[in-house]
Amino acid sequence: MKPVVIKFSWLDPENSADMNLPVYHSAEASGMDVAAAVAGPVALAPGEIAMIPTNFAVAIPSGYEIQVRPRSGLAIKHGVTIINSPGTIDADYRGEVKIGLINLGPKPYTIHRGDRVAQLVVATVQRADLQVVAELDKTVRQTGGFGHTGK
Repeated sequence: MKPVVIKFSWLDPENSADMNLPVYHSAEASGMDVAAAVAGPVALAPGEIAMIPTNFAVAIPSGYEIQVRPRSGLAIKHGVTIINSPGTIDADYRGEVKIGLINLGPKPYTIHRGDRVAQLVVATVQRADLQVVAELDKTVRQTGGFGHTGK
């Protein structure tokens, strides 16, 4: 499969020498780990939300998006996750990629420069053509919602 080309730009190149590009950590990984470009440690108290800078912007081709997803280890071990998971970076956005984190854990968590705080997943976008109808097709499930199967 041919990779999608995404243009990448450091916003402050002089302040990026110690930062890594987002990177896949295995041959079959779907997400690229992204690092925090914080100037100094950021303490995230339980229940606190913070926007974490990355010091980069991207140009995503039309027909694609980048989803910002939690890192499983950070979420499971510390309760730190993405507040709007998954976040979406649209193809026409050119601002800094920032990571909205929330600490759902019981203890404060400190984010340091270079810490891997999220993963970025490139995905295709399928747009919908909504059609107004008087009635929807019937299904076996119909309006059965959360917990409707009893499990």
